[in-house]
Amino acid sequence: MLRLATPGYNRFIQSTSLNATFGGGEANIAVSLSNYGIPTEFITRLPQNDIANWCISDLRKYNVGTNHIVRGGDRVGIYFLETGAVSRASKVVYDRANSAIAEIKPGMVNWREVFKEANWFHWTGITPAISQGAADACLEAIQIANEMGVTVSTDLNFRKNLWKYGKTAQEVMPKLVEGCDVILGNEEDFEKVFGIKPEGFDVSQTGGQVDAREFESVCVQMMKKYPRAKKVIITLRGSINANHNTWGGCLYSDKLYMSKRYDITHIVDRVGGGDSFMGGLIYGLLTYTDDDQKALEFATAASCLKHTVYGDFNLVSVPEVENLMGGDGSGRVSR
Repeated sequence: MLRLATPGYNRFIQSTSLNATFGGGEANIAVSLSNYGIPTEFITRLPQNDIANWCISDLRKYNVGTNHIVRGGDRVGIYFLETGAVSRASKVVYDRANSAIAEIKPGMVNWREVFKEANWFHWTGITPAISQGAADACLEAIQIANEMGVTVSTDLNFRKNLWKYGKTAQEVMPKLVEGCDVILGNEEDFEKVFGIKPEGFDVSQTGGQVDAREFESVCVQMMKKYPRAKKVIITLRGSINANHNTWGGCLYSDKLYMSKRYDITHIVDRVGGGDSFMGGLIYGLLTYTDDDQKALEFATAASCLKHTVYGDFNLVSVPEVENLMGGDGSGRVSR
């Protein structure tokens, strides 16, 4: 979708211009993977107009495949962003009603053709939040991917401001998550969608310190609830203020793995931080096979770097991520 952001730290009411870029959960992940050298195809529905053509051109610029995008509908979805600072939180206003993707229906995408040469399918909880049709099309994709032996992953991505069509996340998401091999979320996603949370944990009272071990029970509960899942991953953000966060993650498979913690003191743009983690995780799981710790560390480092990049997309390379994984966070000029 189109992202329209106020310049710098301006509030909406102050702004006389907006910076236009593109982004969105699954698209952000496709761009990350493409940057890491993984062939990707982004599946969506877009209208036949110049704004949609602009969006497709932007994806192609980052070598993301667009061959299976369905054309139809009248408009591209938009979100407006006001970037927060220090104690003032960022704000997002969605304008996605009657967008092309909101009007998608099962049968519009030839999923068997899409998955013919694919080995991984990723979706986020944002898609089924848009409309009943989008939820139904997402379920159709998951079931066909399961049937064809394609690994399925999800980022739960609970967005309370998007669930407006008469269904709740609690009603819709469980059936979709049943078909997932890899499940990612943060502490709010698991609590709001599934009612699962670690005892006595309050993210607003952490002071930036989050103990990954507190979340092992959340992972265990999710794997019992959804036995298909082989890995459950939780991103752990400690929010000192809007510009200063701590960042890490944990992964549960055969045991609990905990990542290194990063102290991000001067955030450039945190939108897309979770997506950059998921993109890094998929790359890590595909590349560092049988090494869940290394895959988790790659995801965490990749997402740490995303906080230094303006826009939704994580425009970093594998060597840059591996350099940070190796302990070089100095930011010295590379000559």
